[in-house]
Amino acid sequence: MNPTRLSLPVALLALALSACDAGGPSVTPPAADTTAAGPAAEQRPGEPAAALDALLESHWQATLELNPVRATFVGDHRYNDRYAVMISPEHRAARRALVESSLAAAEAIPLEGLDEQRLLSHRLFVRGLREDLAGMAFPTHLMPINQFRNPASQFAMLGSGTSAQPFETISDYENFLARMDGFIEWVEQAMVNMREGIEQGVVAPAILMERTLPQLSAHVVHDPADSLFYRPVEAFPETVPEEEQARLRQAYAAAIINRLVPAYGTLYMFIREEYLPAARESVGMYALPDGEAWYAHLVRSYTTTDLTPLEIHEIGLAEVERIHAEMNAIREEVEFEGDLAAFFDYLNTDPKFYFETREQMIEAHEALREKADAAALELFSRLPIADYEIRPVEAFRERSAAKGSYQRPPADFSRPGIFYVNTWNPEARPRWDVEALFLHEAVPGHHFQRSFNLEIEDLPSFRRHGGITAFAEGWGLYAESYPVGRAMGFYEDPYQRFGQLNAELWRAIRLVVDTGLHAKGWSRQEVLDYMYANSATLETRAVSEAERFMAIPGQALAYKIGQMQITALRARAEDRLGARFDIRDFHDVVLGQGDLPLDVLEERIEAWLADVG
Repeated sequence: MNPTRLSLPVALLALALSACDAGGPSVTPPAADTTAAGPAAEQRPGEPAAALDALLESHWQATLELNPVRATFVGDHRYNDRYAVMISPEHRAARRALVESSLAAAEAIPLEGLDEQRLLSHRLFVRGLREDLAGMAFPTHLMPINQFRNPASQFAMLGSGTSAQPFETISDYENFLARMDGFIEWVEQAMVNMREGIEQGVVAPAILMERTLPQLSAHVVHDPADSLFYRPVEAFPETVPEEEQARLRQAYAAAIINRLVPAYGTLYMFIREEYLPAARESVGMYALPDGEAWYAHLVRSYTTTDLTPLEIHEIGLAEVERIHAEMNAIREEVEFEGDLAAFFDYLNTDPKFYFETREQMIEAHEALREKADAAALELFSRLPIADYEIRPVEAFRERSAAKGSYQRPPADFSRPGIFYVNTWNPEARPRWDVEALFLHEAVPGHHFQRSFNLEIEDLPSFRRHGGITAFAEGWGLYAESYPVGRAMGFYEDPYQRFGQLNAELWRAIRLVVDTGLHAKGWSRQEVLDYMYANSATLETRAVSEAERFMAIPGQALAYKIGQMQITALRARAEDRLGARFDIRDFHDVVLGQGDLPLDVLEERIEAWLADVG
């Protein structure tokens, strides 16, 4: 990397980090319905360590009871028969009460005598609760669904038998039948909230709701056997007696036709006939009531910095310029005649750079597995306990899903992590970005980061299972970066190296267009025009990315800001330690305490450097 070109963004980042303290991300898992568990553990005088441990555990248990789907995903199956109506007034009140009581209890615990690890946990816990409370000032519940954050799609994945919901015993099958009740209540509450949103002018962009409709209609079937929810009863495990299988098959068929199909159909018709006509043509948060403050809050939460949207916009512009210069070097290396725009066009249109089938896409990523696992031991002291699978994104959500994503294993490692590859429209999916995507999502990216997190001993549950986007996605982008990939034997092909640069370019473009959309008033077309002018992309991805920024404001900023901080910290360590620098030690320190806000990560690296001298 060129340190001169990075000087402006790093300087801005360092300035923001120096002032950053309590305005960081929520590390507390989202809560959900039922009655909130009582206030957090009472403090025992003279025992601050025990009081903190009890508080952290009681709060975690309360969040699981309030969010049973979250519990299922982390491998706690006590609440597999429940579904949280997280957007209901009762639930939101219960969540606020829990957060306020836990925050008061935490602030009452004396910090004197706490060991370093507990001091860090206390700091992150209080910071997360304060961030939660700040977020409650904004009416997120009035826009409960879009094509990227779609509880109805998540519920279908749960019911498919291929996600976190277990289907091993009779009780498992009965649990999901019972869980349907809560989901149907969520559908009813979602429509109530969206009508309230219409009255208050808090409505989603129309284009996002248009994208949501096919996700819903996919579950409106005439034959239950055509439903994703029917799959668990198509092939029972041996643990379900044959005499029970016919009964469960009949129960699932009836539930699909009589309960789930009407719920999905009702929500579909409501959005199409009532909500869409009232949805807004604007696509940025600036157009919402108090939208500027709302977006600024999201930016602080996702980046764990005090950078303003306009500062981040400028960082993005500088990064786009830097990456373009490196792309031009690749263009010259392959002796392409023409400018960078022509090179983009060449990469976009020549069929040799694109897949022909979905199967080819999966095979291309599978082919990297053995090489990556072996090479990772040169950069890491060990491999994760958990294995991972590579799967295509499910058909019902593939049109609007990201090109890749990762789902962590449960805490007991009873199933592997999952690297999802979006195989929709393979003819528009380039071969030249396979290595970068694999490194980001699988090895040594999210699979390492999230699996190692589960292996850390004596880590409070809220840290073991929580997440900080700037750290997690910053790590993913760092993991796919040229220094890491090249050290593992990747990017020998200049076109794969270009793919890495293009992936990094996308994250820089996100800084520009996310802030452009939500802080500067850019239109959807202005975003697309900027993407086409500055990257090698086809319409399929550009549209998906643009609409993602509309659906999840601020989230896309975390990648580049996080990666730049991790990269800067590595450069600092290499400069300080010289020949004594060991990349394995650096990676152990970065991943050794789970997800951290960027300022806290910087403190940890500084403490390590001071310790090794």
